[in-house]
Amino acid sequence: MIIAETNRLVISKISLEDAPFFLKLVNTPNWIKYIGDRNLKTIKDAEVYLTNGILKSYKELGFGFYKLQNKFDNESIGICGLVKREQLEEVDFGFAFLPEFEGQGFGFEASTAILKLAQEKFQLKKLLAITLPINSNSVKLLEKLGFTYEKKVKPFEDDEELLLFAKQL
Repeated sequence: MIIAETNRLVISKISLEDAPFFLKLVNTPNWIKYIGDRNLKTIKDAEVYLTNGILKSYKELGFGFYKLQNKFDNESIGICGLVKREQLEEVDFGFAFLPEFEGQGFGFEASTAILKLAQEKFQLKKLLAITLPINSNSVKLLEKLGFTYEKKVKPFEDDEELLLFAKQL
């Protein structure tokens, strides 16, 4: 189900049919380095993860992470979207791309569309974003999108310190 389009992207809901793509994405070096190893090794693992995460979020909250496809060849290139984490007061905004699609402006393009949806469709007033301090590309994109650094946080059990950004919508 398509939720938005940009000049180069079709943004749509993720389904179980996207499990092979999602498995590939979560096992890329930058996902593991900056987001964390989800220990997904099979398509079935990815299906379970999607069912308990993104698909559950769609049902319960009406939003989640969305698949980004290149309009010109329909190739899935990444994800961008919204997640409500117990550890954070507001909805969290995030994105991830396959390595061959990083640094080409797709992040800004997809993020702009998702931020518009967050405000107009989901009526959100504020978004948060968390990232590792060493993830300079994410920090740059968040700042370009108008997020501002608020503080360092340790929201998860791994006790890793993350940078917390916020944006009023």
